[in-house]
Amino acid sequence: MFSTALAVLVSISFTSISFAQKTDYTQFVNPYIGSADHGHVFVGANVPNGAVQLGPSQISQTWDKFNGWDWCSGYNYKSEEILGFTHTHLSGTGIGDLNDILILPANGKTHIRQAPFNKMNEGYGSKISKANETVSPGYYKVLLEDYDILAEMTASERVGYHKYTFNKKDNPHILIDLGFKMNWDSPTDTYIKVVNDSTIVGYRFSTGWANDQKVYFAIQSNTKFKRVELYNDSIPAADYHIAKSTATKAIISIDPTKAVELKVGISPVSTVNALENIKAEIPYWNFEQARKWAVAKWNNVLSKIDFKADENTKTIFYTALYHSYFAPTIFSDVNGDYMGTDKQVYNDKNHQNYTVFSLWDTYRALHPLMTILEGQKNKDFVSSMLKIYQQQGKLPVWHLWANETNTMVGLPAIPIIADAILKGIIDPSEIELAYEAIKTTAIGSGHGLEYVRDLKYIPIEHMQNESVAWALEYAIADFGAYQAAKHLGKVEDAEYFHKRFKLYEQYFDKEVGHFVGRHADGKFRRPFDPLMAKHRENDYCEGNAWQYTWLVPQDVHGLINLFGGEKAFLNKLDEFIALPEQLDDASPDISGMIGQYAQGNEPNHHVPYLYAYAGEQWKGAALVHKAMTKYYTNEPAGLCGNDDVGQMSAWYVFSSMGIYPANPMNGKYVFGSPLMEEASINLPSGKTFHIQVKNHGTKNIYINKVSLNGKKYEKSYITHNDILKGGELIFEMSATPNKKFGANKTFRP
Repeated sequence: MFSTALAVLVSISFTSISFAQKTDYTQFVNPYIGSADHGHVFVGANVPNGAVQLGPSQISQTWDKFNGWDWCSGYNYKSEEILGFTHTHLSGTGIGDLNDILILPANGKTHIRQAPFNKMNEGYGSKISKANETVSPGYYKVLLEDYDILAEMTASERVGYHKYTFNKKDNPHILIDLGFKMNWDSPTDTYIKVVNDSTIVGYRFSTGWANDQKVYFAIQSNTKFKRVELYNDSIPAADYHIAKSTATKAIISIDPTKAVELKVGISPVSTVNALENIKAEIPYWNFEQARKWAVAKWNNVLSKIDFKADENTKTIFYTALYHSYFAPTIFSDVNGDYMGTDKQVYNDKNHQNYTVFSLWDTYRALHPLMTILEGQKNKDFVSSMLKIYQQQGKLPVWHLWANETNTMVGLPAIPIIADAILKGIIDPSEIELAYEAIKTTAIGSGHGLEYVRDLKYIPIEHMQNESVAWALEYAIADFGAYQAAKHLGKVEDAEYFHKRFKLYEQYFDKEVGHFVGRHADGKFRRPFDPLMAKHRENDYCEGNAWQYTWLVPQDVHGLINLFGGEKAFLNKLDEFIALPEQLDDASPDISGMIGQYAQGNEPNHHVPYLYAYAGEQWKGAALVHKAMTKYYTNEPAGLCGNDDVGQMSAWYVFSSMGIYPANPMNGKYVFGSPLMEEASINLPSGKTFHIQVKNHGTKNIYINKVSLNGKKYEKSYITHNDILKGGELIFEMSATPNKKFGANKTFRP
């Protein structure tokens, strides 16, 4: 009864919201952007923030061979083979995991061993060609050429829907391989149970980036199984309907007189819930209907911004918006059950639970973007983080499927929670818990935090590498704690965290004009090379001293003072982007270079907007325009670095509209250089904020003047509250800079 009612509710809501769309925004998306080189984006079928990301997984070999880092998502545009289709993927990450529950339709000789690269006849898998592959939001199709099988797939939030058309009917069968692994992942315990002649359930437990990952699943078929062969690793199972091992497999013989369809529900909790998810979300056998719903859900989020530009720019924009909705992903069942980081099962019917929090990346732009576009979803993101805090004793750093990976530096959940408090997008009942989580996390220990807690710098004897990176990120988080404490009237705490967010000043070496690691005796590191970016062997994380010189978005005026004033600050910025584009033995994450500015990595994402703080907004406009047009293209290699779970894309969504949250916790969006003719942001309240660009043109990259709601507007930024009120912002552009715009200190961010 519950399942049917929920399914009907979903059907009604999406029929009324999405099928009424006059414009199909999915036509403007090119899902291949970022699928080549280092973009690492997921390519396949999913819905916004869906737990299921159903798509191909390709051959994974050792790091230094054909495969490796550029297959973190399981897919790379240059690959010409598919081993099977898996139901979970990561998108844009620099570490690979997931690719759970592999299914492959096949015919001919049966195999339970995956084919090695370039030897597809020695195991399961098939060659493919791009000419026979189609991908669009919510839909994936490919011809498995070795088997002559057309594979199509779509998805709901928790269910993957497969459709296989067997053009060749020689021993047709379907392989399920729970032992399949890619990248860092390795199975630890897998289980398959044949429930009846059209249903299979099971689980796959694994270790990898997520140290203890659990995925439960249920598979239903529209075609009765003729025979099922189960294997414990490579040995046939003694029991014809149950198999349990580290690498359980099944070969299902079928009669494909009609297209074979499979519905695969997943759950973090149980096979019972996986079946319930199928009943609630896709209770019917109608692939085209499921596909239409997936497209409707994508149109529902893509239509939140009506962006008008030339065809190429429009495609890049909507693809960026599309990628901004891949994560965080849903991590609970339709009944509210979810797995906590303490491996206990919880139930929450008031909030949707989420995972895949790549917070060091996404606190900068993706989460601020969602504070504009989404209502309830933001509350659910925050609530999910607070539940993680309650279960593990600190806010998440990089949360993945009920696991804290502790990847990257700082305390990146704090800026997001603090911003939610300041913007009033947190449930009143959770405000005190939110502040408790911020404070408890901030006064923790490890990675030098005990020094920060005592208002001291982190000596390099304590942290030989990355001490400056950790310290600067701590200072950003501490600004959030300060703002939250101040907002909530916690005076003593506010004074304490104000001192903490100013600790960045202790790393500034005036002799060289950079933030530099310090010895316990107070001396700065010597010898010192500001260009040195050797991976994991300096004071910075994925960067050098030049790139970390600007990582003070919370206190830009304080940074300006360290340089001795605006002139010296601006000269240093000019020097930064004029330096040679060279790196010495650096992390591959440092990419998208303009001088030493690295668009391909997050610590530099706010840098173009710093010019506005010192009265030269026009220089920032030129830099951000160059970064957008040089490093974002309508090609598979159209991203200059990892998409980083949507942060690289969210940066473009903001920047192409001419605004960016340089400080993600003060509710100000600094002006840059808009690329479009106009954009309408359709707000959750029903209001619209319209941005019009007059005198638009490829050479007109500078803001000449601005008006807001028909009145002259001289500030070089706009506030969050002004956007939420709705209204119209007009940029009038020019090919030559108006150096007076934003020059007056009164009008700077």
